[in-house]
Amino acid sequence: MAKKVLITGNEAIVEGALAAGCKFYAGYPITPQNELIAYMSEKLPPAGGVFLQAESELSAINMVFGASAAGFRAMTSSSSPGISLKQEGISYLAGAELPAVIVNIMRGGPGLGNIAPSQSDYFQATKGGGHGDYHCLVLAPASIQECFNLTILAFALADKYRTPAIILGDGLLGQMMEPLEISKIKYEKYKKHWILSGCKGRNPNIIRSFYLAEGRLEKFNFKLQAKYKKIIENEQRYEVFNLEGCDFVLVAYGTLARIAKAAMLKMHKIGIKIGLIRPITLWPFPEKIIAEVAKKVKAFFIVEMSYGQMLEDVKLAVGGKAPVYFFGRAGGGIPSEEEIIKRIEIIRKK
Repeated sequence: MAKKVLITGNEAIVEGALAAGCKFYAGYPITPQNELIAYMSEKLPPAGGVFLQAESELSAINMVFGASAAGFRAMTSSSSPGISLKQEGISYLAGAELPAVIVNIMRGGPGLGNIAPSQSDYFQATKGGGHGDYHCLVLAPASIQECFNLTILAFALADKYRTPAIILGDGLLGQMMEPLEISKIKYEKYKKHWILSGCKGRNPNIIRSFYLAEGRLEKFNFKLQAKYKKIIENEQRYEVFNLEGCDFVLVAYGTLARIAKAAMLKMHKIGIKIGLIRPITLWPFPEKIIAEVAKKVKAFFIVEMSYGQMLEDVKLAVGGKAPVYFFGRAGGGIPSEEEIIKRIEIIRKK
């Protein structure tokens, strides 16, 4: 029988990692995700895993590289500037085709910024972040339950495609508390014939991202792009509300999608037909549903806790078939229901 607990988003991610069979975690403290590290240090060792508080973010991500190469489900977490420090290691994970889960509980930036919620790491997460032509899977939970469920999914997808997967949350989601239903989920196990486990009796495995022979690196990049194309085709995830017969469509992700949904429901009560698309995967971005809806509606209205990062992907998906409007705040500013409604009413009167 499933167990219900009142828990923070940071802690729910840990519960999801444990349910997914995570056996290695390395991280370094930074607000607003410190509860994740503290909770992981308490929960992972009794579950038969290894917890390490590394001396730096660079050390943590490279420890994850080693654990993943040995075949363990491995994870790290941080917040915005800490994730920036991990970018070289994330690029190495992608280049070595190693699965891992990286959690970013975003804070305000740029620089050290502040510890308030933000969504200004969207580009960093979805466009690679480090050097080279690579992508990470990016999942954006909007509730405590999704922190649990999407962490389990992130481990499964990372193993399936041999690629890093990012859980992209924010300080609000990490700190807030909601009931979580912890259920025993049978996670998919993938045979890892490629791991470094000792090669007595078989040909040795080699894990690397270093190709010096002429043409070898380009050939490897062809392989990566074929994999990313498959991910784009198969893994677009989203949630929709009230799209039938609507004139306008809101697009928002993460905790801000909850505020956008509340604004949408208020507008419905006064007879304004407006729908909502909530991307769950930020990469691959759910471009198919947006392109389809763009043929039927008058306009899109994008809301972000940034100055327009997801906006670019929405515009590409819409492809000029409908106007795209934007409202964003950053540096810890959170758009309110009232601000969203007021701006939509201005647009509707144009």
